Amino acid sequence: MTSELNGRVHRALESLTPGYFALVMATGIISIGMRLEGFFAISWVLLVISAVAFVALLSLTVWRFVAHRQAFKDDFNDPRRGFGFFTFVAATNVLGVRLGADGYYSATALSLLVSGIVWLVLGYVVPWTAALGREERPIVAAANGTWFIWVVASQSVAIAAATIEPVFETGRRELALLAVMSWSVGVFLYAAVAVFVSLRLMLYRFGPEELTPPYWVAMGALAITVLAGARVVEMADAPMVNATRELIAGLTVVFWAFATWLIPVLVAAGWWRHIVRRVPLRYEATLWSIIFPLGMYAVAGIYLGQADELPLVGMIGSAELWVALAAWVIVFVAMTRHVWRSVFIQARTR
Repeated sequence: MTSELNGRVHRALESLTPGYFALVMATGIISIGMRLEGFFAISWVLLVISAVAFVALLSLTVWRFVAHRQAFKDDFNDPRRGFGFFTFVAATNVLGVRLGADGYYSATALSLLVSGIVWLVLGYVVPWTAALGREERPIVAAANGTWFIWVVASQSVAIAAATIEPVFETGRRELALLAVMSWSVGVFLYAAVAVFVSLRLMLYRFGPEELTPPYWVAMGALAITVLAGARVVEMADAPMVNATRELIAGLTVVFWAFATWLIPVLVAAGWWRHIVRRVPLRYEATLWSIIFPLGMYAVAGIYLGQADELPLVGMIGSAELWVALAAWVIVFVAMTRHVWRSVFIQARTR
């Protein structure tokens, strides 16, 4: 039984998706939302789960790199999976920002330093290895919802920088520049990725089996752009902030409106996939790509309502937060059951 269990663990490790850090992103952002709404006990529990999941996934990723390096390399070279590595950047910043909310700004700064370096490196390596460096053409045929995670990573850097900019006297102008720059890069990346994914949908066959949960990141990327913009607007005065504050404040409202418009579209797409076309709904790691956008939309609405004095937007965000929490509980239970049954129970019965 021990050898069978060991084999199942290694097979699971080899197939571990690089986008699994979306679990940390989803848990961390709902923790932030609960803290904003004053539910500190729930927020603390989610923070602990997020931190444990981050350490576990980081350990598994390192183990996978050592034990299954070819599978790791194949993910980097696969345009359908490679952009999932950006979830590490976003997860690091979400966790860091959550710790900053409790006053641990040094942890936020450390997370920004680590994630900023990884974001810069992956921002050049992943698009090249997964898309531009491939001989296979056209690459647009492989574009999918995971490409939007590149946008999410960029905006997470902006949020982390905006979080500590008012706190630290040293480097305030540099942090303001980083926040505005990464926010702006994220906006342009969203436009580019949206074009690629739209071309994929219009020019190539697209069945229900290909309408995977990461397409929800199209909405989540907009939501985190809204949150990042709201945080930039709230930053302390700095030359870069003063020059862009009104522009960013106006655009965040526009992005929030489009994110809101996308939600019924994504719900209808899920209905078509699972109800009309009868694709079975079972646990898969990419389901966290739905939970994170739901939580991010809620927190973005709460922040935007405060920053731009839009109480209705804040009320919508507060209500959406409970929807996100309910969805998180369902997926977390499903994940626990899946891991227990697929790794331990099946190995025990053999």
